[in-house]
Amino acid sequence: MSATLELAALQGDIKALGSIGYGLAAIGPGIGVGIVFGKGTEARARQPEAAGLIRANQILGFAFCEALALIGIVMPFVYGS
Repeated sequence: MSATLELAALQGDIKALGSIGYGLAAIGPGIGVGIVFGKGTEARARQPEAAGLIRANQILGFAFCEALALIGIVMPFVYGS
């Protein structure tokens, strides 16, 4: 009986670690989005005539960073038991 309780407690700990892991992993896309928009603003200040191209690349970079965050949200459901 105690082995069953220990196993249940261990599974709960593993799920809690998964939540902590995703929380830490979400920092990466957050930093990426900040860098994308910071550098895009800097580039537009230096070359205002290329604002359209810079904005397009900025939106593309933002989409890739956010896709990583969304994949991180979905993966625990895909691989979880």
